Amino acid sequence: MIFELCTDSFEGAIMAQKYGAKRIELCSALSVGGLTPSPSLTALCATIQEIEVHVMIRPKEGSFVYSSSDLEMMLNDIQLHAKAGARGVVFGCLTEGNQLEIQQNITLVEEARKLNLECTFHRAFDFVDSPMNTLESLINIGFQRVLTSGGMPIAIDGIGLLKDLVKRADQEIEIMAGSGVNASNALELQNAGVHALHFTSHHSKPYEHDMGTSNSPNPTKINSIVSLFQ
Repeated sequence: MIFELCTDSFEGAIMAQKYGAKRIELCSALSVGGLTPSPSLTALCATIQEIEVHVMIRPKEGSFVYSSSDLEMMLNDIQLHAKAGARGVVFGCLTEGNQLEIQQNITLVEEARKLNLECTFHRAFDFVDSPMNTLESLINIGFQRVLTSGGMPIAIDGIGLLKDLVKRADQEIEIMAGSGVNASNALELQNAGVHALHFTSHHSKPYEHDMGTSNSPNPTKINSIVSLFQ
């Protein structure tokens, strides 16, 4: 089983390496599902041995519908994070009607390929109306993996679709389960055939004076999951 830790900090990346994760999904603004982090943070995390840094490319919170100026920003961010040492990028572009925005995704994948970056289609996948057809398109576009909760708020509730996606993927694309993954359901998700598990592992507490929240790494959760597979 491959483990991917979603984190917004260098300390989280160190913890991921310590407990045997293969990669991190590096984000800012975890409270809104993750936005593009600073290239400086990517560069720092890329110095950690044995951890692949995969960077969220998401310029704004809310929907996954992007304008031409948003797309230009995303292309520039891919270039900056490649230069900073990223191994992959994570993104997903949809239309207003919750269909795959084919050309935008092709444009971003082609740019990433030029820079030798892997591409993950993130949980925008869980909003599409036709997941099996969308999976076919992602394979054809050239994504290496898709992060999904099987169309449900948490992955264990989407296990039926996850099984179907794994069967169709047939090793052409990695199916990674994310959302609500923990020690109580990780083995059941493995039995569904998913190739990787994606989860956060941190403590959150509000800052004083209403200035957002502070996240600090929590080794308990990652250790409880990884130890199941040792």
